[in-house]
Amino acid sequence: MRLDSVEAILDFAIRSEEKASEFYIQLAKEVKRESMKRVFLEFAEEEKGHKEKLLKIKEGGKLVPASEEVMNLKIAEYVQDVEPNGNIDYQQALIIAMKSEKEAYKMYQGLAEATQDLELKKVLLGLAQEEAKHKLRFEIEYDEYYLKED
Repeated sequence: MRLDSVEAILDFAIRSEEKASEFYIQLAKEVKRESMKRVFLEFAEEEKGHKEKLLKIKEGGKLVPASEEVMNLKIAEYVQDVEPNGNIDYQQALIIAMKSEKEAYKMYQGLAEATQDLELKKVLLGLAQEEAKHKLRFEIEYDEYYLKED
């Protein structure tokens, strides 16, 4: 796929947000913990919101990007990959979600680097920060449940 225009970059990002929303809906179906099911469904809605922002930008709208840097606990960098297989536990769901958000962050960073359009670059970097916030949420949850010392 060639990402050599603003429209191509936006279309790619829109499809990625659709996939992310579907991913979280599927994860919500696979976890047993109700609180995490709700969290995954909330993230599915946030990803839909990202898609809507991108569609508005595509139609000529503007978006004010986030400016603050998001903390990175780097847990996703050190836990082993998990494949979603329809029978995952809470810990595995958190790992899958952390790694998914890490990849989304990297995707938006890469798309920002690929464009010369300064407004689009700001938007993409803002979306990268949104994905970093999602990753941090899952890392904090993982830290509280699986890394705290007794």
